[in-house]
Amino acid sequence: QVQLVESGGGLVQAGGSLRVSCVASGRTFSNYAMGWFRRAPGKEREFVAAITWNGSPINYADSVKGRFTISRDNTKNTVYLQMNSLKPEDTAVYYCAAAYYLGSRYEERGRYDYWGQGTQVTVSS
Repeated sequence: QVQLVESGGGLVQAGGSLRVSCVASGRTFSNYAMGWFRRAPGKEREFVAAITWNGSPINYADSVKGRFTISRDNTKNTVYLQMNSLKPEDTAVYYCAAAYYLGSRYEERGRYDYWGQGTQVTVSS
Protein backbone atom coordinates (compact mmCIF):
# COMPACT_ATOMS: atom_id res chain seq x y z
CA GLN A 1 0.00 0.00 0.00
CA VAL A 2 1.01 3.58 -0.66
CA GLN A 3 -0.56 6.41 1.29
CA LEU A 4 -0.62 9.83 -0.36
CA VAL A 5 -1.36 13.10 1.41
CA GLU A 6 -1.68 16.36 -0.49
CA SER A 7 -1.17 19.81 0.99
CA GLY A 8 -0.59 23.39 -0.05
CA GLY A 9 -3.94 24.23 -1.55
CA GLY A 10 -5.68 27.50 -0.82
CA LEU A 11 -7.16 30.68 -2.18
CA VAL A 12 -5.12 32.77 -4.61
CA GLN A 13 -5.87 35.64 -6.96
CA ALA A 14 -5.75 35.21 -10.71
CA GLY A 15 -2.19 35.59 -11.97
CA GLY A 16 -0.75 34.32 -8.71
CA SER A 17 1.21 31.20 -7.88
CA LEU A 18 0.77 28.23 -5.61
CA ARG A 19 2.69 25.03 -4.98
CA VAL A 20 0.90 21.89 -3.91
CA SER A 21 2.75 18.93 -2.46
CA CYS A 22 2.06 15.26 -2.04
CA VAL A 23 3.89 13.15 0.52
CA ALA A 24 3.96 9.39 0.11
CA SER A 25 4.41 6.70 2.72
CA GLY A 26 4.33 2.94 2.67
CA ARG A 27 6.12 1.27 -0.20
CA THR A 28 9.23 2.60 -1.93
CA PHE A 29 8.28 5.95 -3.42
CA SER A 30 10.93 5.84 -6.14
CA ASN A 31 9.32 2.71 -7.60
CA TYR A 32 6.33 4.74 -8.74
CA ALA A 33 5.59 7.20 -11.48
CA MET A 34 3.43 10.02 -10.16
CA GLY A 35 0.64 12.10 -11.57
CA TRP A 36 -1.49 15.09 -10.70
CA PHE A 37 -5.16 15.24 -11.60
CA ARG A 38 -7.87 17.76 -10.81
CA ARG A 39 -11.63 17.86 -10.58
CA ALA A 40 -13.44 21.13 -11.09
CA PRO A 41 -17.01 21.59 -9.86
CA GLY A 42 -19.42 19.72 -12.10
CA LYS A 43 -16.66 18.17 -14.19
CA GLU A 44 -14.85 14.88 -14.47
CA ARG A 45 -11.45 14.36 -12.89
CA GLU A 46 -8.86 15.26 -15.51
CA PHE A 47 -5.17 14.72 -16.05
CA VAL A 48 -2.82 17.61 -15.25
CA ALA A 49 0.77 16.30 -15.28
CA ALA A 50 2.86 13.17 -14.81
CA ILE A 51 6.47 12.42 -13.93
CA THR A 52 8.64 9.32 -14.14
CA TRP A 53 10.09 7.53 -11.13
CA ASN A 54 13.43 9.33 -11.59
CA GLY A 55 12.09 12.84 -12.09
CA SER A 56 11.61 13.32 -15.81
CA PRO A 57 8.35 15.09 -16.60
CA ILE A 58 6.25 12.95 -18.93
CA ASN A 59 3.67 15.41 -20.14
CA TYR A 60 1.25 18.14 -19.19
CA ALA A 61 -2.33 18.85 -20.11
CA ASP A 62 -2.51 21.46 -22.86
CA SER A 63 -4.43 23.76 -20.54
CA VAL A 64 -1.51 24.01 -18.10
CA LYS A 65 1.55 23.76 -20.37
CA GLY A 66 3.95 26.60 -19.78
CA ARG A 67 2.31 27.50 -16.46
CA PHE A 68 2.58 24.37 -14.29
CA THR A 69 5.69 22.35 -13.43
CA ILE A 70 5.75 18.89 -11.90
CA SER A 71 8.78 17.73 -9.93
CA ARG A 72 9.68 15.22 -7.27
CA ASP A 73 12.20 14.67 -4.50
CA ASN A 74 12.67 10.97 -3.84
CA THR A 75 14.71 11.68 -0.70
CA LYS A 76 11.61 13.33 0.77
CA ASN A 77 9.03 10.98 -0.78
CA THR A 78 7.34 14.05 -2.20
CA VAL A 79 5.97 15.16 -5.55
CA TYR A 80 5.20 18.81 -6.25
CA LEU A 81 3.08 20.81 -8.63
CA GLN A 82 4.19 24.41 -9.05
CA MET A 83 1.35 26.45 -10.50
CA ASN A 84 2.03 29.88 -11.95
CA SER A 85 -0.15 32.40 -13.77
CA LEU A 86 -3.20 30.82 -12.23
CA LYS A 87 -6.59 31.36 -13.82
CA PRO A 88 -10.09 31.04 -12.34
CA GLU A 89 -10.59 27.95 -14.50
CA ASP A 90 -7.78 26.25 -12.57
CA THR A 91 -10.09 26.14 -9.55
CA ALA A 92 -10.45 22.49 -8.59
CA VAL A 93 -9.57 19.81 -6.11
CA TYR A 94 -6.09 18.60 -6.98
CA TYR A 95 -5.18 14.94 -6.47
CA CYS A 96 -1.88 13.15 -6.65
CA ALA A 97 -1.68 9.55 -7.77
CA ALA A 98 0.96 6.81 -7.92
CA ALA A 99 1.42 4.24 -10.66
CA TYR A 100 3.75 1.25 -10.45
CA TYR A 101 3.68 0.94 -14.23
CA LEU A 102 2.44 3.87 -16.28
CA GLY A 103 3.55 3.38 -19.87
CA SER A 104 2.17 5.74 -22.46
CA ARG A 105 -1.35 5.91 -21.03
CA TYR A 106 -0.47 8.40 -18.33
CA GLU A 107 -3.66 10.41 -18.80
CA GLU A 108 -5.91 7.51 -17.87
CA ARG A 109 -7.07 7.46 -14.26
CA GLY A 110 -7.25 3.67 -14.31
CA ARG A 111 -3.49 3.42 -14.81
CA TYR A 112 -2.85 4.73 -11.29
CA ASP A 113 -2.80 2.41 -8.32
CA TYR A 114 -3.10 4.83 -5.39
CA TRP A 115 -4.74 8.20 -4.86
CA GLY A 116 -4.63 10.93 -2.29
CA GLN A 117 -7.67 12.67 -0.80
CA GLY A 118 -7.09 15.92 -2.64
CA THR A 119 -6.41 19.54 -1.80
CA GLN A 120 -8.65 22.45 -2.82
CA VAL A 121 -7.23 25.21 -5.01
CA THR A 122 -9.43 28.24 -5.57
CA VAL A 123 -8.44 31.04 -7.94
CA SER A 124 -10.39 34.26 -7.63
CA SER A 125 -10.85 36.68 -10.53
